[in-house]
Amino acid sequence: MLVHICCSVDSHYFLQKLQEEYPNEKLTGFFYDPNIHPYSEYYLRLLDVKRSCKMLNIDLIEGEYDIENWLDAVRGLEHEPEKGTRCSVCFDRRFEISAKKASELGEKIFTSTLLTSPKKSLKQLQVAGDTLAEKYNIAFIAPDYRKASGTQEQNILAKKDSLYRQDYCGCMFGLNIQRDQQEKLADELFVPLSGQIQPESIEARINMYEKRWKLEEKEIPYRIIKQRFLNWRLSMGLLRIRKEIIAAHFLPYSTLKGEYTRGKIEYNTGNVYHMNRDEVKFITLAEYNRLTQSNYENVTALIFNPPLFEKEVALRMKLGMSPYDLSAILVVKEIPENKIEILCQSKIYNDVQELLIQL
Repeated sequence: MLVHICCSVDSHYFLQKLQEEYPNEKLTGFFYDPNIHPYSEYYLRLLDVKRSCKMLNIDLIEGEYDIENWLDAVRGLEHEPEKGTRCSVCFDRRFEISAKKASELGEKIFTSTLLTSPKKSLKQLQVAGDTLAEKYNIAFIAPDYRKASGTQEQNILAKKDSLYRQDYCGCMFGLNIQRDQQEKLADELFVPLSGQIQPESIEARINMYEKRWKLEEKEIPYRIIKQRFLNWRLSMGLLRIRKEIIAAHFLPYSTLKGEYTRGKIEYNTGNVYHMNRDEVKFITLAEYNRLTQSNYENVTALIFNPPLFEKEVALRMKLGMSPYDLSAILVVKEIPENKIEILCQSKIYNDVQELLIQL
C-alpha cells in the first residue's frame, strides 16, 4: 500500500492505525507536497516525516518538489478560502501523482494521511481519491481515523513523540489568509538578505530539529520546551544624509514610533551618539567591531554577513540598553554631522518559540 504523506503529525498516527488494521500490508510512505512554501518549511516537514517513518520502520519515498507546476495548477484561485476550490485542485494534483506512483510501483492500494487532518474535508478527499483510483485501476481507501476520539489520540501521540507541529497547511495563499484573519505577521515568508537566522523562523526550527536528530542518534536525552517572547522583524531600513543613502546596519529590535524620522546628532554618552528625535542612536563600525570582537572592513560587509542574532542582542546590553529598550540603533562608518533621515519598517509582536534542552 502506498501512503501519501502530508506531515508527521497526521502521518504518525495514521500509519500506526493502518499497521493495526492492515497487518499483512507492507506500507510505503510517499512524501509529495509541492504546495508547501517556502522550501525551508518543506524541508522541515520532510525531516520530521523521515524521523517518524524511521520510528515506525516504514520505507519513505520523496516526490518531486515541482512547485512551479503546482502554482500553475492553482493560478486564479489564490483568494479561495480553506476547503475551497483551490484545496480541491491541490488534493487532486497530489492524489494524481500519488496514484500514478502507486501504479508505477505495482501497488494495488493507495491512501493519504490528509484523511486524518481535522482541517480537511473527508468527503472532498474521498471523491478525489475514488476518481483517480478508477483512472489508474487501483483501489483507494479512506479510513476515518478521526472518529471515536481519534483526533485527540493523534494530538496526544504527536506531543508524546515530540513531532513538529506546523500551524498552517503549507500553502502560501492559505498562510496569508490565515495570518490576515489572525492579524499576525506571516513571518514564515521572511528570509533576510543577510541570511541571519531570525528567532522562531523556519531556519531556526530546522537547526533545532536537526540537532534533535543528532541527539537521538547518540541516545542523548533532551526535551523541547516552549517559551513566550517578544519577536521582531525588519522589512526595510534606510539611512539618508543630505539626500545621499549611506550604508547602515540596524541592530535587532530597532523600532520607530512611525516608519520615518529625521533629525541630527544632539549629544553622545561615551561611544553612543543620540539623535534629537525618536530615541535613535548611532555607533561606529569600529565600536561595533570592538564590542563584538569582529573585524568587519565596512558596513556593507556587516549588512550582508552579520553575526548570530543573539550576539547582536547581547551587544545592545553592552551599549547600556535595558532588556526592554526598543530604540533604533544604527551602525555606520562615521557618525553623521549633517541632517539625518531614517526609514525603519519593523514590527515587534508576541510570539512563542521552541527550545531544545539537552538533559
